[in-house]
Amino acid sequence: MKISYQWLKDYIQLPSEVSPEEVARKLTFSGLEVEGLTNLARGLEKVVVGQILERNKHPNADRLSLTKIDVGTGTPLQIVCGAQNIAAGQKIPVALIGAKIPNGLEIKAAEIRKVPSQGMLCSLDELQFPKEWQEEDGIYILGSDAKVGTPLAEHLGLSDWIFEINVTPNRGDALSHFGVAREVAALFGLLAKLPEPA
Repeated sequence: MKISYQWLKDYIQLPSEVSPEEVARKLTFSGLEVEGLTNLARGLEKVVVGQILERNKHPNADRLSLTKIDVGTGTPLQIVCGAQNIAAGQKIPVALIGAKIPNGLEIKAAEIRKVPSQGMLCSLDELQFPKEWQEEDGIYILGSDAKVGTPLAEHLGLSDWIFEINVTPNRGDALSHFGVAREVAALFGLLAKLPEPA
């Protein structure tokens, strides 16, 4: 059974220092074996929503663009990009220097055809997202509601961990998020309660 860590936190107020790994360990020791733990935001730690302020031709390459990107820091980044589906005004995922994106690439400051580049605009393929998310190839174009500077995982609702729990036949009480939340609450000496109806 799959359980969302964020959903569990709707029922219990776990201290901020309690990690998903610790919850998984305690659940396993209590008899609810956690067979897998997946961080949905893995590889997106330094990927943020950016906005293209300018797209110009690269001075030394016909098929490359020189872009100015707002990532919410107050200082636009200069990023060289080879994709053809981008335009000024679009919101796109930007991998900042130091990011290790899901396809395994580590982003470093670079010089591309003698022009500095301070990050990378990302495609669905590079982020290993489903191709159905966008009809055309190239950079992943986000909706206009995306807030510049927001972590991409947060914008897409991926700031979560998923527990894969093996619930044995004698633990019917743990066949729901609230049932698992009650178990976690007992393990940490907390109280589990249903949220107030909206």
